[in-house]
Amino acid sequence: MTVDVLVLRALGLGDLLVAVPALRGLRAAFPDARITLAAPAALDGIAALTGAVDRVLPTPGLGALRWDGAPPAVAVNLHGSGPESVRDLLGTRPGRLLAHRHPATGGADGPDWVADQHEAQRWCRMLAHYGIEADPGDLALTRPDVPSPAPDAIVVHPGAAYGSRRWPPGRFAEVAREFSRAGHRVVVTGSAAERDLAGELAAAAGLPPDTVLAGRTGLSELAALVSRARLLISGDTGIAHLATAYGTPSVLLFGPTPPWRWGPPPGTEDRHVVLWAGEEGDPFAAEPAPGLLAITVDEVVAAGRKVAEV
Repeated sequence: MTVDVLVLRALGLGDLLVAVPALRGLRAAFPDARITLAAPAALDGIAALTGAVDRVLPTPGLGALRWDGAPPAVAVNLHGSGPESVRDLLGTRPGRLLAHRHPATGGADGPDWVADQHEAQRWCRMLAHYGIEADPGDLALTRPDVPSPAPDAIVVHPGAAYGSRRWPPGRFAEVAREFSRAGHRVVVTGSAAERDLAGELAAAAGLPPDTVLAGRTGLSELAALVSRARLLISGDTGIAHLATAYGTPSVLLFGPTPPWRWGPPPGTEDRHVVLWAGEEGDPFAAEPAPGLLAITVDEVVAAGRKVAEV
């Protein structure tokens, strides 16, 4: 009889990647179980690279979890503090629920939510409360079985989910121009919705149109690109976590959320340079955070040259 472990993490790429240590902890704790990850369908290929997930149950967000069949033996809330995420999982009638304690849901015997801690550490700490060991530094992925669209390239990624985390595209263009003039292959990535942004950046940097990969790569191709890249330059967004997962040199521009919550783990400073002006702010604001704007083009170029030895 199959034992099902259902894990809710119906968020984006970066959210999945920082939860990899917790997923591996669950795999070690339940080696014979079928682990189902309730997450957006687009993350299916990346989830397979963790080696900890048997299948993805397409779940685009809270309120969208649809579980068929017998109740899971264990349901694990890696989504948030509740109560909505807890209620979604309780709706599957699990034999046991692993979650943070929340007064509005009742019955959860988990630890209290701690706001100011690294996201990877958060979920490992929660599992430790239930006697499940997980290493918050266990963030590596296997490489996808697809070729890189631009091996050994310098990858520039200007986009982010919110304007507060978007360094001005004109500055990204200046950075891209500097590395291109030095003889390096530079490509610009992004989602399909960011194709125009990427195209404008490439044009401003004097790069040919074929360097614009925005909207032309699925997540598996993006993972292959980053895994074989010379350098990644981006803000605090999902692709930055791919660089961490593959040990690819990176320059990461943080603001308004501090890097000790979402940045690379300690001890990786030789591979990942985090630029942070020390000013926190509203992560959901429409305009770039003042601290992010304090980061200069010269700082980014110098950091890239140092970490990638280019």
